[in-house]
Amino acid sequence: MTTIRRLPVVVGIDVQDQGVALDWAADEAARRSVPLRLLHAVLPVAHHVRGVSETAHHKALRRLGDEALARSLQRVRERRPGLEVTTTTSDANPAQALVRASARAGLVVLGSRRLGRLAAVLSAASTTVPVSANAACPVVVVPEARRTVGQPPCLVVGVDGSASAAAALAHALDDAASRAATVRAVWVWQPPLLGSVDEPAAIESCRRQLHEATEGRSATHPDVPLGRAVLRGHPVEVLAQDAERAIAVVVGRRGREGFVGMRLGSVPHGLLRRAACPVVVVPPLAPGDREGLPSEAREGEEPPSAVG
Repeated sequence: MTTIRRLPVVVGIDVQDQGVALDWAADEAARRSVPLRLLHAVLPVAHHVRGVSETAHHKALRRLGDEALARSLQRVRERRPGLEVTTTTSDANPAQALVRASARAGLVVLGSRRLGRLAAVLSAASTTVPVSANAACPVVVVPEARRTVGQPPCLVVGVDGSASAAAALAHALDDAASRAATVRAVWVWQPPLLGSVDEPAAIESCRRQLHEATEGRSATHPDVPLGRAVLRGHPVEVLAQDAERAIAVVVGRRGREGFVGMRLGSVPHGLLRRAACPVVVVPPLAPGDREGLPSEAREGEEPPSAVG
């Protein structure tokens, strides 16, 4: 069990119903035997009137947030009695609050509203894209619709030979080992739009690269069955279809710098809008990342209230 596994699962709480994501987060925290942190953020007051620290609108937003946290807490208690749960309300942009919380989390879980591509980037209420692109830990985005997982349970991971894909594969193998699940490593070959190509030769080259990218990766988890497949088509559509009945589809984030879309990458971005299963976005790891992090709240954050 890695150090990250001992850190809490953080789930973003919205005022709208998000039962599927909350249930997923509670089940995952119980499976990992770690606390669950319910985090709700209220956009800060845009302007202040002399002598007035909080507007009526802001008070109403905080009240709605408190009610949403109370409902969520009750739901978790009924589903997972005995699970350690904390609640936090933060005066901040929701995405920024969740990114800060990710520095001391093993996993961040979000529900998906299926906003359009532009709305997902520009909306102040959107969290999936900016959190997935900036979080310090893996982020799981859970669609609202309930679904049936195929048997035996499987994690699908996108592989393309990059360092980000290697991080995704490592996460998938580690997760599958704790779930008694299998891993299916998928390399997607996309035919060029222009010009001719020797398709059989291209597919064979992809198979060799896939084998090289996964060779030795399963040594740390020899009991996890690792399948490999080279599929033809658009990476987003192929991975979404292949993972339709999977536990989740796991992909690596492109990097740590640049604008949101550049950090996230086009395939994770597309899967957040297209996949029917949970999407796990894994950040790039550097030597010593996330080791020795303190458990107390970050300075400037409101401390969580222990409940449960």
